[in-house]
Order: sequence, then structure tokens, then C-alpha cells
Amino acid sequence: MAKDFLNGKRTRFGNKRSHALNSSRRAWKPNLQKVRILVDGKPKRVWVSARTLKSGKVTRV
Repeated sequence: MAKDFLNGKRTRFGNKRSHALNSSRRAWKPNLQKVRILVDGKPKRVWVSARTLKSGKVTRV
């Protein structure tokens, strides 16, 4: 899967734990959006997390 262009967020893995402490693998996925932003003065289509967009760290084109 894709990763965040700015801060490198990608899928994280861990264990799902039941009440009896049985474990099975699970994943936490970031909320990635494919947007056009300015990279080196040129528009480029990249994956950016929604949190990065909301914080205003990138400007959409």
C-alpha cells in the first residue's frame, strides 16, 4: 500500500487481543488521500494523510 509523502505514515501491524488473551494479527491503516500538491514548484499527485491535509502542511493545487 501507499505511504504518506511527507511523514512516511504507512500501515502498522500488531495483535488483536480477546478477553481470553488469544491473539491474531491486525492492521492499523492511516487515512490516506491521493491529492495533487506542489512539489518543487510543480503539481504532483501523491498520497497524503488526512491529518496532514487538515493541519495545513501541504497546499492543494
